[in-house]
Amino acid sequence: MFDTLIPPEPDKILRLMAMYAADTRPDKVDLGVGVYRTPDGRTPVMAAVKQAEGRILADQATKSYTGLAGDPAFHSAMRNLILGETVDVGRIAAVATPGGTGAVRQVLELTKRLTPDATIWISTPTWPNHPSIISYLGLNHREYRYYDTATGGLDRSGMLADLEQAKPGDLILLHGCCHNPTGVDLQEGDWVEIAALCQRTGAIPFVDLAYLGFANSLEDDAAGTRLMAAAVPEMLIAASCSKNFGLYRERVGVVLAVTSGGTAQAAAQGMLAYLNRQNYAFPPDHGARVVQTILNDHTLRDMWRDELRGMRDGMNAMRTRFAAALREHAGSDRFGFIAGHRGMFSLIGATPEQVATLRDKHGIYLVGDGRMNIAGLTPDKVDYVARAVAQVLA
Repeated sequence: MFDTLIPPEPDKILRLMAMYAADTRPDKVDLGVGVYRTPDGRTPVMAAVKQAEGRILADQATKSYTGLAGDPAFHSAMRNLILGETVDVGRIAAVATPGGTGAVRQVLELTKRLTPDATIWISTPTWPNHPSIISYLGLNHREYRYYDTATGGLDRSGMLADLEQAKPGDLILLHGCCHNPTGVDLQEGDWVEIAALCQRTGAIPFVDLAYLGFANSLEDDAAGTRLMAAAVPEMLIAASCSKNFGLYRERVGVVLAVTSGGTAQAAAQGMLAYLNRQNYAFPPDHGARVVQTILNDHTLRDMWRDELRGMRDGMNAMRTRFAAALREHAGSDRFGFIAGHRGMFSLIGATPEQVATLRDKHGIYLVGDGRMNIAGLTPDKVDYVARAVAQVLA
């Protein structure tokens, strides 16, 4: 069985993690792995999470299954967090998933089941797992222009021109906020135009919301998704709680399917639960119960929002500080766009060769496409990294 097996190509980020771990230099810097870090380099457990877990430990009376779709109370909490009162509850089907990746996978499994000939439109660039999972499932995908390398901003005209080619039933995959890997987000007017485009073409928006609360605020970060949900008859959302609740290893995700309601909602709910059954059956509950506990308690919710605000403000301040340091060392504002990006990531415009030089000569680890995790910077490393980047990318 295994004698003729050809191993798949190792995941680039996992390979980078192994290289970083093997590096013995004391001044090495990990800016590749997508986790949030405090100024002292830790990925903390949020205080609201600790309190919620304490309550669960004290009060939980069973570890029995919650159901194929997960706990309805978790669905409700996430639905309210993401969509508010934008869409009537009777139109929304929901299932819990193992993380945001699991949510993306289940949306694509649903697409393969219902519209196997649909094309999934993905931005150039996008999170590498998007095309990987799409291809693994045998679905079709096409790229649409998104990132303008000359300005470090959005290629708006190119994006809209490409998406006009979408056909009825195609999925347009959009990053809800904190675009990975570019850090360039859609603005309100862009969401309006894409919503109108979906209405004209019959394409279905598919929003990957992995970083809600990491850009500007919970409300602002959800605004584009809510605007879209209010405008179109059908929509798919894959959301993660890894970043905004710091629950990376607990694997907390959710799929929300916006339908026309009635029998369509019931059919979607049944199909999503069926797909869960075929994959992992009952979704994990501990992390989902932590999120549910926090969102349904005013005190814990306020504590969490304050902690999340501190994380977000720290990342945005780090962006400003890093851009200023790059301006000083580069002698120009060529990297000024970094300050205006949002979320954990930015593309710094490095070639694979320059990324290798940063790693080999300076101990600075980035993903090969030049994606930098700004949240991995610590105050004591800002000047060192800026000087190296300015030197290598000169």
